[in-house]
Amino acid sequence: MEERHIRIFDTTLRDGEQSPGVALSLDQKLEIAHALARLGVDILEAGFPVSGPLEFEAVRRIAEEVRGPVIAALARTHTLDIDQAARALEKAEKPRIHVFTSASRIHLEHMLRKTEEEVLEMADRMVRYARRYVDDVEFSAQDVMRADWDFVKRLYEVAIEAGATTVNIPDTTGYGTPGEYGALIRRIRDEVVRGREVVISTHTHDDLGLATANALAGIENGAGQVECTVNGIGERAGNTSLEEVVMALYVRRDWYRAYTRINTREIYRVSRLVERYTGMPVPPNKAIVGDNAFAHESGIHQDGVLKHRSTYEIMDAELIGRRPAVIVLGKHSGRAAFKKALEDLGYGDLGEEDLKLLFARFKEIAEKKGPLSAEELQALVESEREPASHFFALEHVQFFSGSGLLPTATVKVKTPEGVKVATHTGDGPVDAVYKAIQEAIALRPELELYRVEAVTGSTEALGQVTVRLRLGELQAVGVGVSPDIIEASARAFLDAAGKLASGRATRHPPSLAEVQAGGAGS
Repeated sequence: MEERHIRIFDTTLRDGEQSPGVALSLDQKLEIAHALARLGVDILEAGFPVSGPLEFEAVRRIAEEVRGPVIAALARTHTLDIDQAARALEKAEKPRIHVFTSASRIHLEHMLRKTEEEVLEMADRMVRYARRYVDDVEFSAQDVMRADWDFVKRLYEVAIEAGATTVNIPDTTGYGTPGEYGALIRRIRDEVVRGREVVISTHTHDDLGLATANALAGIENGAGQVECTVNGIGERAGNTSLEEVVMALYVRRDWYRAYTRINTREIYRVSRLVERYTGMPVPPNKAIVGDNAFAHESGIHQDGVLKHRSTYEIMDAELIGRRPAVIVLGKHSGRAAFKKALEDLGYGDLGEEDLKLLFARFKEIAEKKGPLSAEELQALVESEREPASHFFALEHVQFFSGSGLLPTATVKVKTPEGVKVATHTGDGPVDAVYKAIQEAIALRPELELYRVEAVTGSTEALGQVTVRLRLGELQAVGVGVSPDIIEASARAFLDAAGKLASGRATRHPPSLAEVQAGGAGS
């Protein structure tokens, strides 16, 4: 059987950003988009332009600047949505308008409040309308798994006749099983597409933990495109994980007889980038990109892997850009060794000024804790390389705490107005530090998320703190890295506060349901 090319449709910046608490800034979206282009995704869904001016601008900038993938924009079956999507995509090298409606009776009655005939008419008219702007139109009908087959068949027939070049089959609520979903894709292939040059796409959610299995079942039954997100992020339990589908097809090419054009060695780097900017941690046991995915603690497993790695590993860590060897750099390491280590980790594009700042911070940490592993070095680079990280600079933090003592902190912060010193008490050392920082920078955002992690497993590991701050409608995620958790906490707070103060924060975009409820007219 001839091998088929499976298109990877990445929707990290659209469906993925609907994860609760996630709000990416324009700069962050652009950086992720460029990373996805390097990864080699076939289609990049940049956003939902009609949902607001910030979302429109993000899609416009991505369409203008990112080359390689098809750039897609989402639109409901309304002329306003399609007009906005077309405007945002004007400078795209390869534009696609992704038009969607709903298929299930519960969606039609309670969300769209339209009859089947009205939905069919809108689908026909709006796909034709989108084809006035672009040749590449994708059509989706939400909640297909809970919809009546006869209506589903008519709806997709109408869309194809109107000019849809891709038909997407969304299991919006994660209701389906692999057997059911695979059978549905097969019926779409045999009874709707019927050999025409139309791509069938999967879009599955993970409410029952079956998103990847359902997507792969779709591929087995004729799907030629998979909609997915990096790390499987998305609303509720998330979407199909890009890395899981890609590596399943790579490792089991003998079974699926299909391949993707993904540069797998970029997977881990993109995963870490998305994790950092969204503030959503990758679970240690997450397939492919989790910390434990290539770790062995069992004596039997260790013995087997030492004798031959393939005894317990079905793929090499290097395939996804991870390095099994430990890179150790300490306080005696020179600039050349530091630069070479960064290049080995994939950071060969750093400028001299960035390299100088990172080397100084590395030496400062190495003096305190000793050698840094590859993971710690990577965490340091990612926490320091964003411009907003330096809007406020921590010059000194000191705190007193203990049994019977009132926690007290003093901070010295470099701000655009000069160096500010403040002292404050609090319920604990972190609370005292944060109150002192707020006084020093004259900004009082609300702390919505505070998370502490060790970059590696040892007691001497670097601590990584992630915070999410809100100031009115604005919110920002900050990350701080240090061998001292209190210092890492201060750096994370200042990183996020710098984004709020420098205009790099973002307003959380409305969800599809919120926009749907807004009822923009056709």
